[in-house]
Amino acid sequence: MPRPRRARWWVLLAIPVLVVGYLGITFVQVRSAAGRDDRTPVDAIVVLGAAQYDGRPSPVLKRRLDHALELYRADVAPEIVLTGGKRDGDRFTEAFTGFKYLRQAGVPDDALVIISDGANTWESLAAAARQLKAQGDNRIVLVSDPYHNERLLGTAEELGLSAGVSSTGAQASLRQLAGETAAVALGRLIGYRRLLRLG
Repeated sequence: MPRPRRARWWVLLAIPVLVVGYLGITFVQVRSAAGRDDRTPVDAIVVLGAAQYDGRPSPVLKRRLDHALELYRADVAPEIVLTGGKRDGDRFTEAFTGFKYLRQAGVPDDALVIISDGANTWESLAAAARQLKAQGDNRIVLVSDPYHNERLLGTAEELGLSAGVSSTGAQASLRQLAGETAAVALGRLIGYRRLLRLG
């Protein structure tokens, strides 16, 4: 076989090996990040939104709020930032639902910040970043479900935030981890903001 043709075959064989290797490494990182529980003191705890039912948090949102409350009571941060908008027909935003829930749990109003802008993770975090930086805060811990952690860290870095993650105790399924692996792998290549346009 002539050398140029042999070289082309090597290139064609190398590409899928590299892709599989990249996805494999990313999967390990996503799975490893799912177990992180960062509790170093920071400026703010940021809760990612989830569904609410007419002002009542869904089980997913309730787990996130309860975990944020645990971190707040452990003095991880003096402030909890609640994110999440609302769908057509909803009376309340996810952020306001979280605000009501935590206020009823005894968190003072001046320790709660509502960020209702944003229809997805990147937009919500971008809105939170603007608010936090305006008040001179940059260090945060993000609260969501475990399988989101690696993408949250990448998104926060893209937005110029110094972030850790401390997720709920929910179990991450293989399907969720695989989906996040694809999102993180692509987001690292093209940017997490651009990733939204492909959704």
